[in-house]
Amino acid sequence: MSLAAVAERTRPPPEPPGLAARAAAGDRDAFTEIYRGHVDAVYARLTRLLGPTADREDVLQQVFLQVHRSLGRFRGEASLATFIHRIAVNVAIDHLRTRHRQPVPIDDDALAALLGGAGGPDTIAHRRELTNLFALLGDLTVDKRVAFVLIAIDGLAVREAAELIGANPDTVKQRALAARREIEAALAARDRSQP
Repeated sequence: MSLAAVAERTRPPPEPPGLAARAAAGDRDAFTEIYRGHVDAVYARLTRLLGPTADREDVLQQVFLQVHRSLGRFRGEASLATFIHRIAVNVAIDHLRTRHRQPVPIDDDALAALLGGAGGPDTIAHRRELTNLFALLGDLTVDKRVAFVLIAIDGLAVREAAELIGANPDTVKQRALAARREIEAALAARDRSQP
């Protein structure tokens, strides 16, 4: 299963009117509904941004803590999903910057869950491909990595990715293109080194 298929599988449901306002006013049931409606999509996005690592659970908690603290500022100019995912992307960026260039072990259970838990030769090949992809992503700068994942893997339009990142669309596009070139160069170098 591709990472894009995981993104499609975890789309949140439409929000009932006034849900964010009720949660911001302290309604725990409303916040629980927001959490349940978005947790899978946020977790999937964090997996694509951070990789299938054990620290995603901690980052997920940070995201929803920040969402809870920020709901009072939600004005409805964008969807609640966009608001939540912008927070998730920014928390992920902060997390990536603190661990950047440090080797991060892939969590085998998380990788298996990402692949749907199936076995067999196809799964072994996909596991190897994903492990290699996350290693290549780890060699990128944080800004390039995030732009590439949002555009090339999540399939967002440049403008959507820029909105989540909070950056100029042209800048985000250039980062994603630079990331693609670096990944392609690394793959070409790897192919030349193999007999």
